[in-house]
Amino acid sequence: MFPRQLASTLSKMHKFFPVMTVTGPRQSGKTTLVRSCYPDYKYVNLEDLKFRQMAKDDPDNLISKTQNRMIVDEIQHVPELLSTIQVVVDEDKINNRFILTGSNQFEYMKNITQSLAGRTGILKLLPATIEELQYSKIMPADKMTYQGFYPALYQTDFSPSMYYQSYISTYLERDIRQLVNIRDITTFNKFLALCAGRTGQILNMNSLALDAGISHTTIQNWISILEASFIIYRLQPYYKNFNKRVIKAPKLYFYDTGIVCQLLGIISEQQLELHPLRGEIFETMVVSEFMKQYYNRGLQPNLYYWRDQQGYEIDLIAETALQSIPIEIKSSYTYRSDFIKNIRYFNKIQGKESDAYLILNGNIDERINAVNVTSFRKIKETVDKILR
Repeated sequence: MFPRQLASTLSKMHKFFPVMTVTGPRQSGKTTLVRSCYPDYKYVNLEDLKFRQMAKDDPDNLISKTQNRMIVDEIQHVPELLSTIQVVVDEDKINNRFILTGSNQFEYMKNITQSLAGRTGILKLLPATIEELQYSKIMPADKMTYQGFYPALYQTDFSPSMYYQSYISTYLERDIRQLVNIRDITTFNKFLALCAGRTGQILNMNSLALDAGISHTTIQNWISILEASFIIYRLQPYYKNFNKRVIKAPKLYFYDTGIVCQLLGIISEQQLELHPLRGEIFETMVVSEFMKQYYNRGLQPNLYYWRDQQGYEIDLIAETALQSIPIEIKSSYTYRSDFIKNIRYFNKIQGKESDAYLILNGNIDERINAVNVTSFRKIKETVDKILR
């Protein structure tokens, strides 16, 4: 198992909280992470029906009021167990007591914030970062993007197509069906594929509903469920008063490009290289990498996109206390001067020259025309500079 960046954040935060909660998609490595960080903790997996029933029938017996520390995996299966945990930590007043994991925030995050308010730190573990994967092997961007970032794919010789086909059917469809009554799974799979074809694009609910042949209300519901399952997220627009009309709809992104490729029928990195959505899929990988870097630091990503009615667009805006930093993303291997025209326009209308970044596919790291031009492989270093 390659080292995970979130491990150091988890260790630091757990010193100050009696409970730590690690959320994220299924198979992102949550169990491996917490068990490797805390090998001496008692481990209970609520996927196991024996423990699940015990948690429902006799939670005090499962969580004995001793000094034993415990990892409770897949807490979403028995959210009522959180009340017992609350009582234990309030009585014992011991930090480092419990670590909880969960894969579907729709089912348990509301309960956690209500039952364990002020008692738990919350972290998100997404699939592996580019830097984490490069710990073992540096791969071309198209191969990495096609293969996706779920850790299991880098520990075995599993075919990405076989892995994601199984992932979608055994995890995603199961989780979705637990949350909503989907009568026609074929329609839902069509909806998933339509979302994949819109990754990196402004989300138009009406268009998506029309193409999927379902109602606008159903689209809203299904989008929310995919977000809760850590499959997609909506990147919100950035709009301050520039005296310009701007687009205020969010952009749709997937957390993992391997799922996108599977849904689009891409079965090799060679097909991806020639695919008409290659640029959008590369952008999806880069934007998701920025999200991971914030979450791995225990931070909420202050990331947005910006587009005005004239067509000027910035792929990412990283907002800090001092400035709004424009970031452009291009799948090209080499720099071209027109890549930064929108950055110049954005800085002009915001009235100051802020830091700015251009992320490329190639191996480059230099400052050109007041813009930091760097490789997608160095996003961790880029986020370090932004947050400095």
